[in-house]
Amino acid sequence: MVIVRALADRDLPEAQRIIRLAFGTFLGAPDLERFWFPPYAYTRFGVEHIAAFAAEQDGELAGSNFATNWGSVGFFGPLSIHPALWDSGIGQRLAAAACETFEGWNTRHVGLFTFAQSAKHVGLYGKFGFHPRFLTTIMAAPAQPSGARPNWSRHSELPESQRAEAEAATRELTETLYDGLDLRSEIRAVFARGLGDTALLWDGDSRLAGFAICHWGEASEAGDDCCFVKFAAVRPGPGAEGLFSALLDACAALAGAAGMATMVAGVNLAREEAYRHLVGRGFRTQIQGVTMHRPNEPGYSRPGLFVLDDWR
Repeated sequence: MVIVRALADRDLPEAQRIIRLAFGTFLGAPDLERFWFPPYAYTRFGVEHIAAFAAEQDGELAGSNFATNWGSVGFFGPLSIHPALWDSGIGQRLAAAACETFEGWNTRHVGLFTFAQSAKHVGLYGKFGFHPRFLTTIMAAPAQPSGARPNWSRHSELPESQRAEAEAATRELTETLYDGLDLRSEIRAVFARGLGDTALLWDGDSRLAGFAICHWGEASEAGDDCCFVKFAAVRPGPGAEGLFSALLDACAALAGAAGMATMVAGVNLAREEAYRHLVGRGFRTQIQGVTMHRPNEPGYSRPGLFVLDDWR
């Protein structure tokens, strides 16, 4: 018998092991015991904006899933099932649990990242009303600033009162990208858990022009020697590309300060100008997938927006 329940702290080691086995098996990793995969079970469990689900069969953990709340936008994953239990219907149960949670949150735009080449995955999520749209590439480049000196600061180094003001400013900025988009909880989680830091780019002394939420370190989702930009955005409009370049310089400086040699970031190819800018800066694709959206609308993945994100 299969039940879906809330993931518990006691489940985390086995949940992370299943995540690693599932993705390693699908990707054909030659040595599953040495295959590295981000510690999603640990980074996403117990934070204010993420709901975590466990599938249990006959008293044993069979898989897990995570639903993330970015205000009016949400996404789920990674959804993983132990390879011995693939094609047993457990994945549908975990996807349904996430979708019910989004309905309870009144999430307006829901998405996920999956394998573009897998008809099985695209078909499964299609049953829940998700539509495949544009490819999303996960890209990497050496963490080298362009030589400019952007006006930026670190969220972690601000006094507590100023951190709250900066978080509110990110909310005002993301409203210009998509009504209700809100990354404040993601910023707070990175700060509280020591997963990295958020770079804040300023236009003048007080107006926020952009921000980038970055991970690094063993406990984060970044990987060895990497600064992973989980989300970054600049204010849209005239001059946005220049601001985007300055924000990437700030990320590179942040990576350098943390001793990380490589920057990793995801970009949806619907944001064609942002993608071309990354390519011009030397970023190259490591992996690519497709984002699926419900409803079948672009959300904030559209031309003219300089946004980086990763819905894995």
